[in-house]
Amino acid sequence: MEIPRVGVPDALAARLSMAEQHEYLSRRSLLKGAAATGALLGAGPLLLPGTAYADGAKVAPAGRHLAFGRNPRTDIRVAWQVPTRVKNPFLRVADHHDRHGFQWGHRIPAETRALHSEVAGVIAPYDQYYLHAEASHLTPGRTYTYAVGHDGFDPARGDGGAAAISTFTTAPARGFPAGKFTFTAFGDQGVSTTALAQDGAVAKQHPRFHLLAGDIAYADPSGAGLPPGPVADGTHDLYDPKVWDAYYTQIEGVAASVPWMVTTGNHDMEALYSPDGYGGQTKRWDFPGSGPADCPSVHSFIYGNVGVISLDANDVSYEIPANRGYSHGSQTAWLKRRLRYLRQQPDVDFIVVFFHHCAYSTTNQHASEGGVREEWVPLFDQYHVDLVVNGHNHIYERTDALRGGRITRKVAIGDTVDPDRDGTVYATCGGGGRSVYSFPVPDTFEGEFTSYHWVRGGGQETETVGWSRVRYTGYSFLAIDVEPAWFGHKTTLTVRTLRNDGVEIDRFTLRRTAGLHTAGGFGTAGLGSDPGDA
Repeated sequence: MEIPRVGVPDALAARLSMAEQHEYLSRRSLLKGAAATGALLGAGPLLLPGTAYADGAKVAPAGRHLAFGRNPRTDIRVAWQVPTRVKNPFLRVADHHDRHGFQWGHRIPAETRALHSEVAGVIAPYDQYYLHAEASHLTPGRTYTYAVGHDGFDPARGDGGAAAISTFTTAPARGFPAGKFTFTAFGDQGVSTTALAQDGAVAKQHPRFHLLAGDIAYADPSGAGLPPGPVADGTHDLYDPKVWDAYYTQIEGVAASVPWMVTTGNHDMEALYSPDGYGGQTKRWDFPGSGPADCPSVHSFIYGNVGVISLDANDVSYEIPANRGYSHGSQTAWLKRRLRYLRQQPDVDFIVVFFHHCAYSTTNQHASEGGVREEWVPLFDQYHVDLVVNGHNHIYERTDALRGGRITRKVAIGDTVDPDRDGTVYATCGGGGRSVYSFPVPDTFEGEFTSYHWVRGGGQETETVGWSRVRYTGYSFLAIDVEPAWFGHKTTLTVRTLRNDGVEIDRFTLRRTAGLHTAGGFGTAGLGSDPGDA
C-alpha cells in the first residue's frame, strides 16, 4: 500500500505563507474525511466526533488559569480544560464568606472551544476542550473566591473538595497610589521538573500577575512555523498537541490564582491551526483583546502605576520569518498609539513592554533581532519606555541603560536608573525551564566582545558589544517590585532576578517622580478613558 505524503509538499511549502499552508492542509483533511465518511455509510450510523456528552459526575475540570479581561479592575477571565464535552459548563464567584460557608453567585455560562488536531501518518485524531468564562462588573482591588464546573460537577455542593476552589484579585482602582505590589516574568517555559520548580518559585513571590514572554508549552519543539511532519527536516516541524494538557496541569498551582499573561514566541506558531498558526492559541487562551484585531496575543493593561504592553515579535523577525509582516504594519501603528496614550496618563509612571525575540542579547544561539531594533526600539526611545522584557534566549542577560542602541548610563548590580534621563533597560529572561543556552564569553567577563544580530534576508551581522552588563547561564525569573507614590513624590520599580532556589542574581531600580513624564505629554487623556477598556 502506498503511504500518502505527509503535510505540504516541499516545493509548495517554500512559496506558501503559514495561513496558506493551513488552508492546504484543511482542504486535504476535508477531502479525506469525505472519502472516509462515504466508506462508512454502508456500515451503519456514523457518530460524529464531539457530539456526545460525558457523565458530568465523572469529569473534573483541570488546568485552571486566569487572565485579565479588557479592564483588569473589573473583569477577570477564567479558562480550564475537560477531557471530553460536558453539558452547561459554568463559573461561580463568591464575594463573601459567612458561618454558612461561601455565598456563591449565579452560574456564569462558559464557552466551549473545541480544538481538533490530525495529520495523516503524523498526528492521530485528538480533540481538546477548552472552557472560558468571564466575571465582569467586579470591584477594583478586591479578592473573590471562584470555582468552575458543569452539570454533574458543582464545587458549590462540595464536588472536588477544597482543591476545586480558588481565588482571584482584581487590579486596584486608578487615580490614587495602590500599595506596594510585585509581578513576575520569564520566557521559554515548556514542561519539565525545572519548569515546575520555576512555577513554585514564582508563587513564593505572591505576584499580582505573571508575564510569559513567549515560547509557552513547546508542543512544537522545532519552532520554525512549518507544517507538522514526522521529523524536523527544514520543511516540517515536530508537533504534539498533548503537550498542552501537561502544560496546563503544570501551571495550575499558580495560574489558578495569578493572571498568567502570555505572548507568542516562535514555538507558539503552530501551522496546523489557522490563521497564522495562532488558531490553537485563541482556543486555549483568553487574550484581553485590547490590541489590533489581527494580532491575538498583542494587548495592554494598566495595573497600579504601571502600563504593560504585550507584543508579538514574530511579526518583525528576520531570524524566523514564518509570520514576518502578518499584521501589515497594524501592530507597530497600534504600539505607537498605545505608548503615546500611556505617556499621557498622570497615574502611569512606568511602562513595561514584553515580547519574545530579543532587542539586545548575545547568546551563541539567537543573539539579537534586527527586526525589533528597526521597528520598535525607536518608539521605545521616543516614549521613554522604562523596561523591556524578552525571552527566546534561554539565559539571563541585562543591558545598561540604552538610547538608540548606545549606552547612555552604565548600570551595575544595585544601581538606580532615571529612565527619562538615562534610557531604557532591556532584560532577557528566557530561563523559564527549557535547556540553557551559552554566551561567547564567560558570565563574569567585563568589557567589549563580539556578537551578532539578525538582518533582513535571515543573515547575521557581527557587532562589537559593550552594553551586556549582567549575564547568567542558568534558570531564572524576574520579580518586579513596584512602590507607587503620590503626585510629585518618588516612585520606584525594582527588578530582582532570582534563581528558583531564591538566590538573587541581579537587582536594579528604576526611579521616577510620580505623575511627571518628559515624553509624550501629561494628563491629556484623563483617567478612566483607556481605549483598551471595555
